[in-house]
Amino acid sequence: MTDAPLFQIEDLHVSTPEIETDTGMEPGTDILRGVSLTIQAGEVHALMGPNGSGKSTLANALLGSPEYEITSGRVLFKGDDITEWDTDVRGKAGMFLAFQYPQEISGVSVLNFLRQALSARKGIEMSVLELRLSLMEWMDRLSMDASFMERYVNEGFSGGEKKRNEILQMAVLEPEMAVLDETDSGLDIDALKTVAEGVHLIREERKGLGTLAITHYQRLLDHLQPDHVHILIDGRIVASGGMKLAARLEQDGYESFK
Repeated sequence: MTDAPLFQIEDLHVSTPEIETDTGMEPGTDILRGVSLTIQAGEVHALMGPNGSGKSTLANALLGSPEYEITSGRVLFKGDDITEWDTDVRGKAGMFLAFQYPQEISGVSVLNFLRQALSARKGIEMSVLELRLSLMEWMDRLSMDASFMERYVNEGFSGGEKKRNEILQMAVLEPEMAVLDETDSGLDIDALKTVAEGVHLIREERKGLGTLAITHYQRLLDHLQPDHVHILIDGRIVASGGMKLAARLEQDGYESFK
């Protein structure tokens, strides 16, 4: 389906799973209540919303997290219905999620982690030397010390280092669709600028990369300059537009959209 959009979310409803209690099964809580979104190749979309609006739930549901249950609607990637696909299958197909709170992986170096991930993504065994050279190039472009690749993934990393590492992974794995879940969370102005510049560098290399940036704040949007801005409140997209919409949000706050 060559004419299909790169990424589509169609009337997505997501809840927490049922919980077994002493009195029986307790139904899950509805979080997303009909989210629809279409991202074309090369586009950057920003999704903004207050705490509890469902932003991170959407990010996790898009990558197939078992913590959430899609009760209706579907997710399509390059025309294929991936709603039931496992997380690793989505990753191999070309999807990427930059986590709000990246996990530590003790005993696994950044180099070895990326070698395993890239081998799975490409379907071939990656050469350590080839990957090391690629990492050194990208680390230089992202203002990261080359010794970083020998450190265990996210272990002892500062907030800025964790987010740079996520962008490094995004550069090396060469996804076609990237979901950035509050990548600006906890970053100072300089670290935010570095991360945003990293995203720009990757997009220059990969013109067709689709990006969904999920954030609280306009400051990330000022750097990314998204093509489309969406506002998510109480599990629904209540407004869509361009940077003017983000400026209105900055001036009037989320209350004006409720």
